[in-house]
Amino acid sequence: MSAYLRGAVTVLLLVLLGCSPAPPPGQGTAPDQVGGQAQEHVQNPAQEPAQEPAQEPAQEQGQPAPRKPVRIGLQKVVDGLERPLYVTHAGDSSGRLYILEQPGRVRVLEGGALLETPFLDLTDRVLSRGNEQGLLGLAFAPDFRESGVFYVHYTGRPDGRTVLSRFRLLDGDPRRGDPSSEEVLLTVDQPYANHNGGALLFGPDGYLYLALGDGGSAGDPGNRAQSLDSLLGKILRLDVSQPGPYRIPPDNPFVGRQGRDEIWAYGLRNPWRISFDRATGDLWIADVGQDAVEEVNLQPAGSPGGENYGWRVWEGSRRYGQGEAPGAVFPVAEYTHAEGGCSITGGYVYRGQAVTGLVGTYLYGDYCTGYIWGLRRQDGEWRAERLLDSGLNITSFGEDEAGEVYVVDRNGAVYRIVAAD
Repeated sequence: MSAYLRGAVTVLLLVLLGCSPAPPPGQGTAPDQVGGQAQEHVQNPAQEPAQEPAQEPAQEQGQPAPRKPVRIGLQKVVDGLERPLYVTHAGDSSGRLYILEQPGRVRVLEGGALLETPFLDLTDRVLSRGNEQGLLGLAFAPDFRESGVFYVHYTGRPDGRTVLSRFRLLDGDPRRGDPSSEEVLLTVDQPYANHNGGALLFGPDGYLYLALGDGGSAGDPGNRAQSLDSLLGKILRLDVSQPGPYRIPPDNPFVGRQGRDEIWAYGLRNPWRISFDRATGDLWIADVGQDAVEEVNLQPAGSPGGENYGWRVWEGSRRYGQGEAPGAVFPVAEYTHAEGGCSITGGYVYRGQAVTGLVGTYLYGDYCTGYIWGLRRQDGEWRAERLLDSGLNITSFGEDEAGEVYVVDRNGAVYRIVAAD
């Protein structure tokens, strides 16, 4: 185990309870580039990477060629950030990247340089106390180039409630958001300081999706994730296309039925990061586990919504609590804490051009170990490979307009995934 990982162990107990980014262990800065050997992940992500790939078996006549291992590395694109949590783009063909800092700032990376003036500074209204509170999500409206509208998700002062707000640009400058333009669209009381969720993004349908955790503590003591009268432990689907308050999409699954109309999916513990496959529209949901299992869920494009992902009755595919979880949907991939992980960080299906062997692969990682896996369907089964031992505290993955994927390290840097030398 590296010194970096030994440092990460010191925050293990906090992460097991809170299960989102913990304070950095204070180790040295990450190297400018790290590369790794693809490794099959079946049951033991903690085992050491193989030094050389296994020799490929001889190809039988008439059979498809075996898939070659994918080798990836990380190339640093920026550092000097304060507890970065997310990176995204505005969809405006500018090439800019926007990076969230947990205390309440959004920074701009333009032409490879970090602009000194933040895009948005909300430190006066963001509560960033503890490990999981802060500025958590950012999404640009599909018509951002014309409207200058964007949305943020944060925990607000003084009590840590969830806040979803709409903002506009300052004088139309895409490098400057206007803090005074805030329109609060939704607030949700948080009974505890952890499990605030985080993800905020627009789907292919043009609706805004917000992922919220179960309200915190351990074991979901209020059973909020299974309660359809609570917005906690859910993914919400909102229509924000018109001025003023959000509207409910008429085809949301609980419209006209028992349950909050905003709910799209439920039974989630802490869906810290979710994403849509830009090619297929599938929704990928990485849900942070309690004390045993980290899980990846898949909602296929075209789903009418309403899926129940099982928490607190199920933790991954394992029974956790008493009671029932009607119609529980089980994960397509999982790994256990005994195998060396502690807190999953969801990523993206790779649709870029820099690493051709990754195309169609869902990328995800673990905050504590820094492992990065690739998941894809082969011969009718989901199969994960450990692609890299990054040595980072992975708080998020991100995607640029071209489909290239980035990795965010809580210790202050953002890296681009590249092909290993």
